[in-house]
Order: sequence, then structure tokens, then C-alpha cells
Amino acid sequence: AMTKPKNPDKAKRAANDPQRPGEECKAPPGLWRPVVDRQRCEGKADCLEVCPYDVFAIGPIDEAEYAEMPALVRFKLWVHGKKTAHTPNAKDCRACGLCVVACPERAITLVSVTPPNLRGADS
Repeated sequence: AMTKPKNPDKAKRAANDPQRPGEECKAPPGLWRPVVDRQRCEGKADCLEVCPYDVFAIGPIDEAEYAEMPALVRFKLWVHGKKTAHTPNAKDCRACGLCVVACPERAITLVSVTPPNLRGADS
């Protein structure tokens, strides 16, 4: 269900960004999902502040994933408290695109998900 963004001013700025991808919150849930590039994300929570569907959470990066990062990326993540964006409610994404343009690191992309009922027999 749609909730009020935690930062309505930031959400409004993101909504007016000409680079905003997606379907302006009109997609049915389950057709799109946000993907976070953990090598870019610094856990600043802009995504969490603008998302009207509560898709994001900020939390610690998985230690195994952290260990596999390049040294400079590990250092950057360490400086930022090893925090990163997670998408526990990705199934609720409506392709607003607000998270993509609000992220100062450009760490989020919207990816189209093929629903199970539309997949071919070969996938």
C-alpha cells in the first residue's frame, strides 16, 4: 500500500527529475524491482526517504559480500559504517523511479521482472 514518503520535499524533487525512469508509480506490483549496486551505495537512505511503497531498508552489508568487494570499495563501505540499502519489500515496487534519481551515488536501477505467468516454457 502507498504510504507518504518520509521526505515529501525530496520525493517531489525526484518526481520532477527528467531522468526519472519507470512508470510513475503506475506499474502493478511485481513487474519491476529496484537493484542496488552495493559497490556504489553508501547507505545514505535517500531511497528510503522518497519511496512511497516502503520497499527499502538500510542495514549492514552481508559480511561475505563485503569480503568479496575490491579493497577501495571495502574502505568506502567501512567509512560509511558498512551500511547499505536493502530491498526487503521489492515485491511492492510500482516503478516510481524516485529512488533511482534520488540516490546521490546513482546506485539504484529499476529492472523489469517477467511475472511467472508470462514466462515461456523454456525459462
